[in-house]
Amino acid sequence: YKLIAKKNKSIKVDLIGFHGQTVLHKPQEGYSIQIGDSQLLSKLTNTTVISNFRENDILNGGEGAPLSPIYHQLILNKIRSKLPSAIINIGGISNVTYVDEYNEIVSFDMGPGNCLIDLWIRNKTSKGFDKDGLIAKSGQIDEHILNKFLTHPYYKKKFPKSLDVKDFNLQDLYSLSLEDGCATLSMLTVKSICMALHSFKNLPNLILLSGGGRKNKYIFDNIKKEFGNSIMLIDDFNLKKDFSAGLNGDFIESQAFAYLAIRSYLKKFITFPTTTGVKKPCLGGLVYKS
Repeated sequence: YKLIAKKNKSIKVDLIGFHGQTVLHKPQEGYSIQIGDSQLLSKLTNTTVISNFRENDILNGGEGAPLSPIYHQLILNKIRSKLPSAIINIGGISNVTYVDEYNEIVSFDMGPGNCLIDLWIRNKTSKGFDKDGLIAKSGQIDEHILNKFLTHPYYKKKFPKSLDVKDFNLQDLYSLSLEDGCATLSMLTVKSICMALHSFKNLPNLILLSGGGRKNKYIFDNIKKEFGNSIMLIDDFNLKKDFSAGLNGDFIESQAFAYLAIRSYLKKFITFPTTTGVKKPCLGGLVYKS
């Protein structure tokens, strides 16, 4: 609300899409827990709030994640990307939305994104993350530890599939220096993304990177070594003719939940068998009114 007020005080907010903060994601055990009081938020803002986007999907046999593919597909259609194309969000976990030549979506969590890197940096320094990937760039990759990470059973699972940030840990890294640990974990993110993209029968013509991890030049440059000019930052596309603003990789996921909130309010499907593994296209999102 403060951001909107700064931008334009006359804007009226009709709905709030509220994801909350995930503290535990265990779809195989039937739950995904997000903290946040939707009813209180609705009361404080005097606005209808849509939240709890994952529960119905999990109850119907899905992973409850990723949830952004339907919005990613919209973006790729808006920019008239030559299909197949993909959008990769590098958040705590990296996930991909792949739209094939028939405009069908496949999506899944690829592996650790920023979560292990950030945890390593916070454990070793007073910083919160590896700005621009400079620490990783100054280190050496421990190939043995990297390969051990890459033998994790998750990588052999067929998609759709999803991860919790606690599914991987740092226990093998504590003998490494700050720089070498950071380089090893950053390359794990790179390899997770590259392996996932190579799992598709046809490589994407265009791969757009979104999320905070896109700013890590070490990660971006190493993915680009593998895929060349097909890799771009999502910010490089300006959609002002079609959207009210251009694309900003910092806000794609928050925009996605606004879009999911609208679809939920209109009783439109938000998850699909090829995005979460749900048995059939699924509604989601509960409505809270003040």
